[in-house]
Amino acid sequence: MSNGFELHGSHVRLEPLDRRHIGPLVEASSNGAEFYALSFVPQGEEQVRDYVEHALSAAASGRAVPFAIVRQSDGAVIGSTRFFDLERWPWPKDRRPRPDAAYDTCEIGYTWLAPTAIRTAANTEAKLLMLTHAFETWGLRSVTFHTDARNMRSRAAIERVGGQFEGILRSHRLAIDFVPRDSARYSVLENEWPDVRSRLIGRLLPSAHR
Repeated sequence: MSNGFELHGSHVRLEPLDRRHIGPLVEASSNGAEFYALSFVPQGEEQVRDYVEHALSAAASGRAVPFAIVRQSDGAVIGSTRFFDLERWPWPKDRRPRPDAAYDTCEIGYTWLAPTAIRTAANTEAKLLMLTHAFETWGLRSVTFHTDARNMRSRAAIERVGGQFEGILRSHRLAIDFVPRDSARYSVLENEWPDVRSRLIGRLLPSAHR
């Protein structure tokens, strides 16, 4: 699946991640150490370059679709996010219910925002754009999210966009502090998507508290 598409909203657009975003991402992630204590956000040109190269390699192999998050009002790059673990289940040919579905499930993650974009409409709209594409274009059955179980700010953000808590995966991934991390797992299912979509749209209304 090509990463040659953009997702456009009123507040942000998601552009296919590219090496031209390295400089802007370096600037976006600077001065945010206090916000990134429990999630990896690349700092400095070397880390950002490695981050982008890893993302592009995953995209080239069909394992991920990474984006730069760009603010619509001024074109500033304010973070990054991606689809990954894109999975098409091994249905028997005569049992596959949707032959045209691109995938059956995936994860959304590697999401981070510049400090000035945290708790703005950016995350809400980015998730609306991605979940809309996942369920309405790709025809997915589910979308999952994982975060360090200790990261209450990240967990609250996932819950605000409609992720349902499933449980804790013990020693699931390597944490930013280089210990085996417990991950809090969340998901949105296909049949939950209409309600989640309405909730996200409501959160983007001018009067909504984000």
